[in-house]
Amino acid sequence: MEAGSSWFITCCTSVAACLILSVAYVASLYIWRTKESRDHPAVIIRRFYSVFVAMCLSPPLVYLCMDDSILQKTSMFQLLGLRLDGLWQAFLYPLGLTMILFLGSLSMQGLTGLWSLYAEPMYWIWNLTDSRFLRSHVVAPIAEEFVFRACMMPLLLQCFRPLTAVFIAPLFFGVAHLHHMIDRMRHGQLSFKHALVVSCFQMTYTTIFGAYSAFLFVRTGHLAAPFIAHAFCNHMGFPDFAEVLTYESPQRFIIMSLFFIGLLTWCLLLAPMTDPALYYNNMFWKPLLMS
Repeated sequence: MEAGSSWFITCCTSVAACLILSVAYVASLYIWRTKESRDHPAVIIRRFYSVFVAMCLSPPLVYLCMDDSILQKTSMFQLLGLRLDGLWQAFLYPLGLTMILFLGSLSMQGLTGLWSLYAEPMYWIWNLTDSRFLRSHVVAPIAEEFVFRACMMPLLLQCFRPLTAVFIAPLFFGVAHLHHMIDRMRHGQLSFKHALVVSCFQMTYTTIFGAYSAFLFVRTGHLAAPFIAHAFCNHMGFPDFAEVLTYESPQRFIIMSLFFIGLLTWCLLLAPMTDPALYYNNMFWKPLLMS
């Protein structure tokens, strides 16, 4: 009875801490008073500072809410997925796995000649000086994955089984993206109804991605794995299935087949390519309090 009560208190504390982390992260984006849109360079830079502060304040909360017995077994760096063992695998394998999922979209990029643009040094030089590119490909992925995965998952894993935690954590991540509705309405881009529909759609696919990202973190034990997958997904965007219809046969059939083949192959490779043994990960296969 006493053990059950202790587990319940730990779970409530963990979920409450995740809620605090989520609210604090979103709130940090709105502490600056501005009339400019979220894509204005000055707004982007200010938000860089905000999320950096949110990242710095998150680990102390995790430390306070973690059970002492867990902290005696492992370091905070390991809990947060900050370790060297298996690091190159954590970058390479999840990136390859995610690229397979986007096989159809990548094929369309090849047909439009975008692949050749990636080989141009000026493409990268220009983008690496663009604040919007840095936000989408560097700052947002690492900040969001650090707070919503590296900090939240250890909290949830100390009382929930990995599969349960994988489906709980994305709920905070998906709902956190509803704040984009404010930006869309504030600057007259969309009506309330249209902004709500767009934001709900965004919340849905970010929740699904959040589950995939949380799964990568649990399986690999690395922050690098969800970060690289997040950065790549931000680069690709949501697959434009309507664009497929603009192609003539047989290209249309080939592209549609590649979407299907990519999804099927991704499903088949998801488990073997995220095998914890590949990443020297032995931490997250049962609630940490029970390990």
